[in-house]
Amino acid sequence: MKTVREDGPPAGADPDVARRGEEPERGGARTIIDTRGLAKSYKRVHALKPLDLKVSESSIFGFLGPNGAGKSTTIKLLLGLVKPTAGSGTVFGRDITAGGVEIRRRVGYLAQEPQYYGHMTARQTLRFAARFFYSGPESAIERRVSETLRLVGLDDRADRRIKGFSGGERQRLGLAQAQVNEPELLILDEPAASLDPMGRRDVLAVIERLREERGATVFYSTHILDDVQRVSDAVAILKNGRLVAQAPIEELLTGGTGSAAVYELVLKEGSSGGLNEARERLRAAPWVSSLEENPENGRARWLVGVTDEDAAEEGILRLVLEGRGVRVASFGRKRRSLEEVFLGLVEGGSRDAG
Repeated sequence: MKTVREDGPPAGADPDVARRGEEPERGGARTIIDTRGLAKSYKRVHALKPLDLKVSESSIFGFLGPNGAGKSTTIKLLLGLVKPTAGSGTVFGRDITAGGVEIRRRVGYLAQEPQYYGHMTARQTLRFAARFFYSGPESAIERRVSETLRLVGLDDRADRRIKGFSGGERQRLGLAQAQVNEPELLILDEPAASLDPMGRRDVLAVIERLREERGATVFYSTHILDDVQRVSDAVAILKNGRLVAQAPIEELLTGGTGSAAVYELVLKEGSSGGLNEARERLRAAPWVSSLEENPENGRARWLVGVTDEDAAEEGILRLVLEGRGVRVASFGRKRRSLEEVFLGLVEGGSRDAG
């Protein structure tokens, strides 16, 4: 149990001891979650097939998949709430089976549908949760509770009964309860489910604040793809219990995970023409796999699929501008929406993109 001091934040374990066994990654980031062939079956149902997953320190990691894909099963395994059928996993370098108690001391968890005592206030609820983690003067615990309420934007509703809270307020209270012990890792199961756009916005803002102000790592499952694209550094996608993609989000959105890259050009044709010749020069290039054309407000919008990104970045503009009569309004790699990527992987064939 941590001790809350009057003159400062809660005093935890020796940081050198706490980090023992954590694996540094290239660039100095540590691996907080690491699974190798982690799997779970219930009789003949394979809820989670062998999963290799890495989550870096201080990242916001989106864990995606349709209902029944294995997201909640993975979370239960990481928290030591169920035992794996095969494989292994570590959190903070500690084995998820043998070190579950120590892991849970350093983790904040928000269930998909958190339950509260409706007659209690938000402050009473956090005070109750904090006493599981802290010993020390009452005034220091009260200060920690007040800090947490401010962090999630509930300080002005701290003494209202929870039964009168909106869905968004309940989710913010759940986030407060999950981080009242100042966890190094937050594991959130559908933190913005069933919320309206304003409620989702508020929850996402809290998640970003927890990372920025506390340096916490956030691992959360969701099916709301717009939210993931807005705040996440990296994502993993499950389909039928199997990992089909894992990558930094920018790699997924720009096609840098093994799929063909696509570049977008917006062109204007001068009075002397030139688009036909530019089109033929591009199509003749051995590294161009496709060329799709769409008119757009008197301009030509071309999507050029390529098999060699280096050659494309060096050669596309050169080939287009080799003749006369064409002006380039914009050029760059096409950035897809996360929904496009997700549907392509989940509705298409399974492939490992990580």
